[in-house]
Amino acid sequence: MNGSMVMEWAEELGKMSESGPGVTRLFLSDEHRAVIQWLSNKAKEFNLDYFLDDSGNLVIKKNSRNPGAKTLIFGSHQDTVRHGGKYDGMLGIILPLAAIADLPDLSFNIEIIAFGDEEGTRFNSTLVGSSAVAGNFDESILDRIDDNGLSMRNAMQEFGIQPSNIPKIARNKSEIDGFIEVHIEQGPILEQKELPVGVVTAITGIERHVVTLTGQAGHAGTVPMELRDDALVKAIKIIEFVDVICKTTDKLVGVVGKLDVLPNAVNVIPSEVKLTVELRSPSPEVRSHAQKALYSKIESIKGADIECTYSKDGIHCDENLINELSKSVFNCIQQVETLFSGAGHDGLAMAHLTKCGMLFVRCKKGLSHHPDEAISHFDCQTAIDVLRDFLARKEAKLSLN
Repeated sequence: MNGSMVMEWAEELGKMSESGPGVTRLFLSDEHRAVIQWLSNKAKEFNLDYFLDDSGNLVIKKNSRNPGAKTLIFGSHQDTVRHGGKYDGMLGIILPLAAIADLPDLSFNIEIIAFGDEEGTRFNSTLVGSSAVAGNFDESILDRIDDNGLSMRNAMQEFGIQPSNIPKIARNKSEIDGFIEVHIEQGPILEQKELPVGVVTAITGIERHVVTLTGQAGHAGTVPMELRDDALVKAIKIIEFVDVICKTTDKLVGVVGKLDVLPNAVNVIPSEVKLTVELRSPSPEVRSHAQKALYSKIESIKGADIECTYSKDGIHCDENLINELSKSVFNCIQQVETLFSGAGHDGLAMAHLTKCGMLFVRCKKGLSHHPDEAISHFDCQTAIDVLRDFLARKEAKLSLN
């Protein structure tokens, strides 16, 4: 199996999408079912075991020749954002599959997990599949509904899986020997440095807030400017504040990504604005500092209120996995770039279960969550070579013992 084959697979899987630009493949959809069938057929072709668990993950397994051996897990998510690309998530499933397809039996088990939901596009959930495997699944999200009013619980049952069995999915920590995710970088650093792959040192923490700004509606032509209580003008202060603090704080990024204005009329002073603020940093201290500053700013604005709707601490990747992946990268390209991930990944959940490592693959122009998401044959092949080197050296060490 080589990089060209992986890219052909990505093209095939990219067609398993709703209509429209790019790839739209949601959790528990017909397109999700098609991916499961495709991957199951590949597992059969390569004489690998497979099963669908009750959180919607497809698990592919290469069994060790040694009874009682521990399991190394590779994996990523099959779902996408709307109008996303064909490599985000999917690369971390099919590239390890290509890397192990023709390997002999090893001293350890290997699993590749196609997590059903990581993006959370359909049910405003996130890390559903990986949190189920890791044993920290939040059962309350089963009652969340999609745009058609269908709950996740009912959607799972219609898909043929039983949400009541999700607690049984959690793995035994003593049986797992690490989790590694291969993922496109989703940023421009590797491309700028002309490198095909990089080793991730940390995955960012993320928090999201909803800010509500209340003003007073009025006629846009008759209320004097100095007497207005304009909710949108207040919102601008928050938007500018987030932009400035993120630009002036190291290892902090953020965005005001959604804005709802009422009554949203051309000749009416806005009476209410709801906006979202997302802050990301691998450092909990940096995020805490930014959050306190944001809340202080909110308190200084009349009619402003804020609520935290999501918070997930970042993780530091395992030092041994960083070192071993770095050795393999060096063996393949004689240069190693380490970097942190500003995007959230399944490792945020899997860290509850086991040590985590991550390999980034260069993507064209740093584009992700976009129909034009692209990688090269060379980069894909390099990532396969890195995984094979990593696995060969791991097997050699275990054989010596």
